[in-house]
Amino acid sequence: MPLLRSNTADKFIVDRRKPHRNSDVARAVRKTRDRLSQQVGNLDFDRELLKLHAGAMVGGAIAIALLALATAAAGLLAGMDNKQISVWALFTLTCYTVVIFMAKRVERTEASELNPLQTRRDFLIGHSLCGVGWAWFAWLGCNTCQVEQFQVVKAVVLLFAMAATAVMASSLRGALLATFAIPVAVYAYNGAKLWMPVEAIMVGLLLAALPFFAYIARNLNRSSLLLLSFRSETDALVAEVETAKSMSDEARRRAEDANLAKSRFLASMSHELRTPLNAILGFSEVMANEVLGPMSNPTYRDYAHDVHESGQHLLDLINEILDLSRIEAGRYQLNEEPVMLLTIVEDCCHMMELKARNKDIRIVEDFESALPRLFADERAVRQIALNLLSNAIKFTTSGGEIRLRVGWTAGGGQYISVRDNGPGIPEDEIPIVLSAFGQGSIAIKSAEQGTGLGLPIVQGLLAMHGGEFELHSKLREGTEAIAIFPPSRVMEELPALPTKTVARRR
Repeated sequence: MPLLRSNTADKFIVDRRKPHRNSDVARAVRKTRDRLSQQVGNLDFDRELLKLHAGAMVGGAIAIALLALATAAAGLLAGMDNKQISVWALFTLTCYTVVIFMAKRVERTEASELNPLQTRRDFLIGHSLCGVGWAWFAWLGCNTCQVEQFQVVKAVVLLFAMAATAVMASSLRGALLATFAIPVAVYAYNGAKLWMPVEAIMVGLLLAALPFFAYIARNLNRSSLLLLSFRSETDALVAEVETAKSMSDEARRRAEDANLAKSRFLASMSHELRTPLNAILGFSEVMANEVLGPMSNPTYRDYAHDVHESGQHLLDLINEILDLSRIEAGRYQLNEEPVMLLTIVEDCCHMMELKARNKDIRIVEDFESALPRLFADERAVRQIALNLLSNAIKFTTSGGEIRLRVGWTAGGGQYISVRDNGPGIPEDEIPIVLSAFGQGSIAIKSAEQGTGLGLPIVQGLLAMHGGEFELHSKLREGTEAIAIFPPSRVMEELPALPTKTVARRR
């Protein structure tokens, strides 16, 4: 079956733009997923790893600088050649400064503008230069030093430097080996020349430490990869959520605009719709009652009655639509004043009594006495009571009973309860009944002619008063509708002013 499109302006605009909007959204989500693909070797993924490495190097720059300065200071105190150790410290710090400046430049650059291969190569060259500095340190000797185990001290310093580099440079594969492969080889060469037991042990320790720290760096690299994977998945989900939110916001805005335009249109059509209907009702009533003379054909008189009843039903429908439209458009103005809820409900009960008597329905009143006044719109409260009573009479079978109660709520408010013993409403149909123009299956089959707007109007009027509406029903047991006015609407009774006794003058 081909899809029929509406010809109205709002529908045409929404239907025309929706496919285009959906394709744009799908394309944006797909682009985000591709950019954040969780596969090693993807250029965008490598760029993120390089930015992680740059951030780690910038954050650990102070630790490396302090280690180099502390080593140089310890060498000076131990009696090493001042010029030799100072030049080494200056060279090593210069190499690390180059790496830090490179890292800061990568941090400031957008990820999309980075060249992963070139940046990776530059970083490895910088780490290799730093390795030259540590190789120089491993080559240094000190015949005049007061420390007997100078080679052990150098091995400890190299172990500290390897540990720090393994942690900081874990995001860049090969950075640890590029930095410390040559220093460990130089230290092993010097140790082999001396071949003292302690030096041999330290050479073995460094040779074992290098693959161990490489293993640690590889595990940290995997953790970085997992972190990027989680972050990319989160970014993709956030992109989808933001896209869905923007779509829902746009759809809601269009729906609200269309609903508001409809409500304003109906509210402004009150005069144009009611004027011809009043003429139809007036003329049909004149003809049905034979005010201007008898009608020779009784069928015409019956037709006049039918026209009047149909016009009256149409007028009631228009009035309810206009009331609901004014409520939705925010143009329903409450004329608030102190009112007696008991008095209003009693008047409404007397108005509906004849209709209930015609269906052989008994209305039982159960009112609490001495209820204080409500600060509310009398017309709205009257309409609430009439709608609830009218619905109860419609759905109650002949010979049934309606219990009408007015009283206090547990929180200090006041309520109107209308309970009937009619057929009831299935639980899954209650939301339908409470929606505009909604009617349950039993109402469609057996009830009198209705519009499905009575309860939505009650809900709207109660909401304007800050109240609540509850509908409880069980199939084949009956229905209870409760209109609740909040405690803030209840006016407290003021105590009587004390009378002053005036003393008589003698």
